[in-house]
Amino acid sequence: MRTLRILLCINLVSFAFGGLAQTVQWANRVVGVSSEKKGEVTGEQYKASQALGRPSKLPQLGETPCAWAPFYADGTADEWIQVGFEKPIRAQQIVIAENVNPGAVIRVIAIDEKGKEHAVYEANGIQARQDPLLHVFLKDSAFVCHQVKVVMNGAALKGINQIDAIGISEDTKPITVSINVSKDTPKDIQKENLGKTVNSPGQEVAPVISPDGRTLYFTRNFNKANVGASDRQDVWYSTLTSASNGNPAGWSEAVNIGAPINNGGDNAISSISADGKTAYLLNVYLPDGSIVYGLSKSIRTKSGWTFPTELKIKNNYNLPDSESDKTVTTELTVSPDEKVMISSVRRKDSKGNRDLYVSFLQADHTWSEPAHMGSVINTADIESAPFLASDNRTLYFTSAGHPGYGNGDIFVSRRLDDTWSNWSEPENLGPTINTPEWDGYFTIPASGDYAYLSSRAGSMGEDDIYRLRLYPAIKPDPVAIISGQVLDAQSKKPVASEVVSGLLGEKKDVAKVDYSPETGEYRMILPTQKMYNLTASKEGYFPATETLDLSKDKRFRDIRKNLYLVKIEPGQKIVMREVLFQQSQFALESGASVELDRVVGMMEQYPSMELMVEGHTDNQGEWEPNMKLAEDRVRVVKEYLTSKGVAESRIQTKAWGPSKPVASNETEEKRKLNRRVEFTILKL
Repeated sequence: MRTLRILLCINLVSFAFGGLAQTVQWANRVVGVSSEKKGEVTGEQYKASQALGRPSKLPQLGETPCAWAPFYADGTADEWIQVGFEKPIRAQQIVIAENVNPGAVIRVIAIDEKGKEHAVYEANGIQARQDPLLHVFLKDSAFVCHQVKVVMNGAALKGINQIDAIGISEDTKPITVSINVSKDTPKDIQKENLGKTVNSPGQEVAPVISPDGRTLYFTRNFNKANVGASDRQDVWYSTLTSASNGNPAGWSEAVNIGAPINNGGDNAISSISADGKTAYLLNVYLPDGSIVYGLSKSIRTKSGWTFPTELKIKNNYNLPDSESDKTVTTELTVSPDEKVMISSVRRKDSKGNRDLYVSFLQADHTWSEPAHMGSVINTADIESAPFLASDNRTLYFTSAGHPGYGNGDIFVSRRLDDTWSNWSEPENLGPTINTPEWDGYFTIPASGDYAYLSSRAGSMGEDDIYRLRLYPAIKPDPVAIISGQVLDAQSKKPVASEVVSGLLGEKKDVAKVDYSPETGEYRMILPTQKMYNLTASKEGYFPATETLDLSKDKRFRDIRKNLYLVKIEPGQKIVMREVLFQQSQFALESGASVELDRVVGMMEQYPSMELMVEGHTDNQGEWEPNMKLAEDRVRVVKEYLTSKGVAESRIQTKAWGPSKPVASNETEEKRKLNRRVEFTILKL
């Protein structure tokens, strides 16, 4: 495996067999065991608990820390494990998965609800099997099987013996097991080598594609142009060029990103922010040019990348990969909204060598202590190279502990709730993406069209970077990139400000970014199929709010939207985009209170401020009823403000009816813009 160097539930699973579904219940608890192979001081390697649940190694054969092994390498004549099941059944068969030296099982005992033992299998001598699955068919299924005891003669077959899983089933046909590949996986996926402008005879790993898909960052090793030395890792990048002068579109010649990101040590990039301005880097950079274990970030300005600053993570530590090796290894991903970090580290509560952990950005800009992401994702082997997609829900990672095709396969899993420890069963991306080698560092732009990854199979030397077109089964949820500038409504000059998006009608922020005129634009990523408020705020200005309707969008969108701030001064007119009304109604629509509360806050900040509230309608219906409707609308708004403590004398009202439209009245969407309320600052 390549790395970047740096200082109980019910297990009911259906398998396909002859076109029919088979149901097997895997053991969910250990009742007793004769001995266990010694793993690391921390973790669950080789323990009896590794025989629980579905197989972790099969259909591949070979030793794994994710299966039970007796203490002695060659075993003894009487090693055993006894397991129980959450839902006892009248079993028709017992299936035992032996991933190393199949054939060592000499006895199988089924135990009923009264604790009575039923000998259901007795080997006639020891003989190695080709089939790793031992199927024991019960002649007498009159009793309910609560537990199963499996006895091995480990001394009879030279080498380690392991049991990967033990299951019971009411099926009469032999249970089979297979790799959990994503549904509808195409058989003709083509991995495209990015070619000589990106790859070299050296090693290119850990690609990080910018959310807009235009810049590809990666780590290069064994290259004479590296800053430190040819055998030190540096960050390089390439940009996607457009077709011109008869030349096809493609990736530009890779460039070393240079100092201060690259120095004499091993340098690597792990994530990039939504706006492409913040790079998250492995290691902590010290003023003397050295590096130590940790994480840093660098900001891109007009003059270049800033010196990387350390990310403070509570109780942050990473144990060496093994007791005999002091090497410390990690990979991580930071969500595009820069609020969530997922890291691959080894800690005291890890199940295996390295597990995936989640940390959250705190109000003081530090990160919370890494929290274990649960046993659905993590195994007793290595989980590494995480990538969290732009939907903030779909996770890609490499694992050696889930059934696969090589010594590290790429999997996809989806977050099921906000605990960040509840995930869908990981799905293998299949044999056309995963190889017999180690595969990893999956990265996807916000558009979700292509994925980029590292692989050695078919490379130009060491590892190369490839891309492939994503197919629907493994795509993340669609998102939209929202970008633009924040401008003074009068001067049209950029205004440094904060831009926040929230779900329409709710007070919870979805994304928040700081806009600086130096950076050129704000940029954020939002899941589609929802409606949002987009608000820019700056001291001395009234917040500018726009409605962003993505509710009907089921594909990626790239939306540019400038926001205009109105300076708080006499004579300024403020349009309330969210203070809207249904046709012919004067009741406030859901979400209006958010913007009206900002007006209340402004009047509290300026105690002598006086406002004119003006009401408008569309042109549907007769003139007089529309004028009355406009009067009712400004009355409702005034009543809302006074209910919040604003003195009635500070608010004047004016009803204009349909006489001052801001949009044509041809469609309902445009008429909706005319059903509005405006505020004019009379006095400050």
